Amino acid sequence: MTSTGPLLLLDSASLYFRAFYGVPDSVTAPDGTPVNAVRGFLDTIARLVTDRRPSRLVACWDDDWRPAFRVAVIPSYKEHRLAADGGEEVPPALTAQVPVIVEALAALGVARVGAPGYEADDVIGTLTDRAVTSRARGGVEIVTGDRDLFQLVDDDAGVVVLYTARGLRNLEHVDQARLRERYGVATGEAYADMAILRGDPSDGLPGVAGVGEKTAAGLLARHGSLAGLRAAVDAEDGTVSATQRARLRAARDYLDVAPLVVRVARDAPVGQVDDALPATPADPEAVLALAERWNLGSPMTRVVEALSSVGAR
Repeated sequence: MTSTGPLLLLDSASLYFRAFYGVPDSVTAPDGTPVNAVRGFLDTIARLVTDRRPSRLVACWDDDWRPAFRVAVIPSYKEHRLAADGGEEVPPALTAQVPVIVEALAALGVARVGAPGYEADDVIGTLTDRAVTSRARGGVEIVTGDRDLFQLVDDDAGVVVLYTARGLRNLEHVDQARLRERYGVATGEAYADMAILRGDPSDGLPGVAGVGEKTAAGLLARHGSLAGLRAAVDAEDGTVSATQRARLRAARDYLDVAPLVVRVARDAPVGQVDDALPATPADPEAVLALAERWNLGSPMTRVVEALSSVGAR
């Protein structure tokens, strides 16, 4: 196989949550157990492999959905998603399907990679940096429904995000031009700075009161970065209004620690990864057994055919 296709990094939880809510729960195994998330996730892989024709593929995993190092500095981080047992609040019907997805990936031979104490975003950031540092051919394509990963966009390094908000048939190709057009920021790093200022209630991040996306983008355009903006505030630079200076000073403690929470790690403890696109299943018998047990014959066939077609180039 040639190595000209991209490295395709899947934000797995984002994709199987999307599948769970997008595929009817009437899709079941012979015993009536819902398998809608599994079927949707497998069909997602089949379509992405067919359309994007990667040379390498990794399903990136949340080994820890709410890492302690982030909670330590901002205790409200994802707090509203906590279940009574301290884990993430996930529909039981989805929780039951995740182990099946794990088994399916192993049988197919698709790399599944997490890192103890880190989120999938951090695994994606780390693998992206490795690919860029090694000057891997084909670039990196990150598939996610989470805007947080826009911070990894880098035209020079060949890193783009394929954003799933409008569906797999209409993926949004997020590069630096798209960041400028939609958010008014020029780079992935600037997007992260904007996200820090804006905050994100869905992740329990308060942001700076009174500073939304447009205001944040304008401040960053004027001062270059969050660090430059904060320096201007400390210097009482007239390019930052008195009202904005007061708001940014009031948020000083938050701004001191928010970068650790918002910015993805680039050095998560990810071991060596065999990310080559498998041309044939790692365990054909397991593929057949899973297909029969969980009524997954059609999606398994589609994935195997996609992998065979692209992986055998």
